[in-house]
Amino acid sequence: MPRTVSIQKEMISRLKKKYQQKIVPLLKKELGISNDLAVPRIKKVIVNMGIGDIGGEEKTLRKAVETFKMMTGQKPRICRAKKSIAEFKTRRGDPIGLKATLRRNRMYQFLDRLFSLALPQVKDFQGVKRKAFDNQANYTLGLKEQIIFPEVDYDKIDKVRGLEITLLTSTKDQQKALRLLELMGMPFEKKEGRH
Repeated sequence: MPRTVSIQKEMISRLKKKYQQKIVPLLKKELGISNDLAVPRIKKVIVNMGIGDIGGEEKTLRKAVETFKMMTGQKPRICRAKKSIAEFKTRRGDPIGLKATLRRNRMYQFLDRLFSLALPQVKDFQGVKRKAFDNQANYTLGLKEQIIFPEVDYDKIDKVRGLEITLLTSTKDQQKALRLLELMGMPFEKKEGRH
């Protein structure tokens, strides 16, 4: 366990240092910005996982929460159904999702593991889409399974679940946000026409 903590601290400092020492000066030069605080950055990362199939099973809910906590480094908020829906076999108050908002060090730690360890584990991975930005230049990434994270023990999970990860940026310009994520190490798919 102590070794994992030291690796996580190393990862935090690695991506944060890379941003501060290499990416900020490069973006200032490329974008013609004089103030460090005006350089595009990732403000926060929101991670969601659907658990609507759990129903009222406490043991299964605890397992899902523990798995989510291992992936993100933060205890999630349990989102509950606001009303009963018969078609989904959901009662009011049933847990339907887990959500965490990561900022500062936890955010850098999570992104470093996502970019360098988890995404390359996706079967037949060709890179993430370049056009998954919304109008506010935030990037949303959907993953089909949580088992791509090295912290998740396949034998200890009850079910493979998908995740939605949203990176909120400080810029409203999609091209600037794309460049920021490229420099931070987001493994985007190759541009068409290049081999």
